Amino acid sequence: GLICSAFRPSDDATIFPFLVPSNFFAVSSLKQAAEMVKALQPDKTLESNLLNLANEVSAALQKHAIVSHPKYGKIYAFEVDGFGSTYLMDDSNVPSLLSLPYLGAMKADDPIYQNTRKFALSKDNPYFFKGTAAEGIGGPHAGQDMIWPMSITMRALTSNSETEIKYCIDTLRKTHAGKGFMHESFNKDNPANFTRAWFAWSNTLFGELLWRTYNEKPGLLKS
Repeated sequence: GLICSAFRPSDDATIFPFLVPSNFFAVSSLKQAAEMVKALQPDKTLESNLLNLANEVSAALQKHAIVSHPKYGKIYAFEVDGFGSTYLMDDSNVPSLLSLPYLGAMKADDPIYQNTRKFALSKDNPYFFKGTAAEGIGGPHAGQDMIWPMSITMRALTSNSETEIKYCIDTLRKTHAGKGFMHESFNKDNPANFTRAWFAWSNTLFGELLWRTYNEKPGLLKS
């Protein structure tokens, strides 16, 4: 079955007990742990137990986490209860639905992920905000109209489009309110209205984005 969680990565309480992005993250982590056990300290029983649990959670996700949306087709729900109830949204904090390829849960071109991505980056996601300064995903933790730079960074990290990646980097450059660092969140119309002037988690992800872009698409950083 699925792994139960009372809280999201944002520290907000879950609505339903099974948080889909975190379960996908668990599957990836269990497989990675099995690989490490095999390479560093072989233990067939432990390796088998890790892989069996990963496969069990993965199968449960395919059974319970996929929703048929009238506009986007098959997408992943954010939370489920295992009895048919689902909560459709995405949050900026990682693990998120947007971040699934980054977490190694699936390829970025996976059809259900692509449908889910379109939903998450649209106004059909109750925590996607678009204003005069920027657009991006926020969450209940910081409230309405507050975009988290982390979500803009993750949008770029999970994109194969140079146009989209450049747009995200440019947006982040324009919305740090002169601080030179990534905030926790900022108002969609006024980046000077922000929470946390220096957010290490977001800064680290932004650094990873710049390093990856420098190595893979350096031309995007020249303008």
